[in-house]
Amino acid sequence: MTCASQFRWTSSARSDAGRVRDINEDACLDQSALGRWAVADGMGGHAVGDLASRLVIDALKRLAPPVSMKAFIADARAHLQVANRQLREEAARRQVQRIGSTVIVLLACDRFCGYVWAGDSRLYLVRDGQLRQLTRDHSQVEALKSLGVLTDEEARHHPAQHMITRAVGATDLLELDDDAIEVADRDVFLLCSDGLSNEVSEEDMLSVLTATAHGNASDQLVKLALERGGRDNITAVVVRAEDPYAADKTLLNPAP
Repeated sequence: MTCASQFRWTSSARSDAGRVRDINEDACLDQSALGRWAVADGMGGHAVGDLASRLVIDALKRLAPPVSMKAFIADARAHLQVANRQLREEAARRQVQRIGSTVIVLLACDRFCGYVWAGDSRLYLVRDGQLRQLTRDHSQVEALKSLGVLTDEEARHHPAQHMITRAVGATDLLELDDDAIEVADRDVFLLCSDGLSNEVSEEDMLSVLTATAHGNASDQLVKLALERGGRDNITAVVVRAEDPYAADKTLLNPAP
C-alpha cells in the first residue's frame, strides 16, 4: 500500500544558466503526480558540475512509491548515497579531486512533506503570508552565523559565502540532513539553488510567491534573479498544496 498525499499538488520549475556562465550546472526534478521535487547545483569550479547535478536528479527519479514518510526519506537518502559513490568513482576515473553537487529534495506523503539536503540549495515555506527558510546551509558562512560571528547582512556579502561544507560526491562519506513538516492548505514551497537566493532577497521572494499566479512564479523568480545580475546558474521550483477537504471549500451539489 502506497502513502498517497492527501493534498492536490501543483508546481512549476525553471532553470537558467544566468548572465555569466556558459553552462548550466543546475538540474531539477518536478513531479507533482509522484509527490517529489528537487534542485541540484553542480559544484562551480569543479569538473563537469552539470554531469553531477544530472546524475543526482536521475537517482531521485528512481525512487520507489512510498509506503510511509519515513520510508520515503530513507529511500531518498539511499539513492543519494548511491549517487555519491558514482560521483566518487567518476572523479577517480577522470583523475580529478571531486565531481559534486548540492541537493535539496522535497517529498509528499499523507499529510506531510519530508525534505533531505546537502549543501546550500534551499527550501523555503510560505504560510499565512510569511516566508520561512526550512533548511540550514551547509556552508562556512552559516557556521560563522551560528557562532554569532556574522550577522545575516554580513553573511550575505562575505567572501566565503560560496564555500560549502557538504555536497553529493564531495567526500567518500556523504552526510545528509533531513526533516519533515505537516502540510497546511495553501502552503507554498520554494526549492532553489544559491543562484536565486544570492540575488533575490527574502522580501522579494515572498512578494513574488504571494502576488504572482502560481504557474508563473518560478519564471518570475528566475527573471528577477537575472535582473539582479544573474551571476550564477539559477533554478527555482515552486510547489503549492491544496487540501480539497479543507473546511472553507464550498461545494455545489444541485438538487435533482
